[in-house]
Amino acid sequence: MSKNLEMSYLLDFYGEVLTEKQRDMMQQYFNMDLSLSEIADNFNITRQGVRDAIKRGEGILTQLEGQIGFAAKYRDLIEGVEQIRALAQNISFYNISSYSTSDEITKATGKIMQICDDLSNN
Repeated sequence: MSKNLEMSYLLDFYGEVLTEKQRDMMQQYFNMDLSLSEIADNFNITRQGVRDAIKRGEGILTQLEGQIGFAAKYRDLIEGVEQIRALAQNISFYNISSYSTSDEITKATGKIMQICDDLSNN
């Protein structure tokens, strides 16, 4: 994962621990792809001030993820849900294409895929 994408991801998880100004600067930099100069103009501060605030914010977010690890755990959860969903689809396809289909398997795989969809959308 690229550094900017990773930082944007961490900002989604831990952004509330930053000051409002620092969070806004980081969102403009990582999510809106504004330059340091553009952000400096938005906040009426120097480009160096923006850079320092973003670097401090990166440090805080990286440290939190290192200590808590929620973002990585969430990413692993979503990947696991997608694997379960793919397996349920394969089972459903095998069931449908076999000589005698099982209504129980069809219902169960449908329920598994629905649960995966619900978990992925939260």
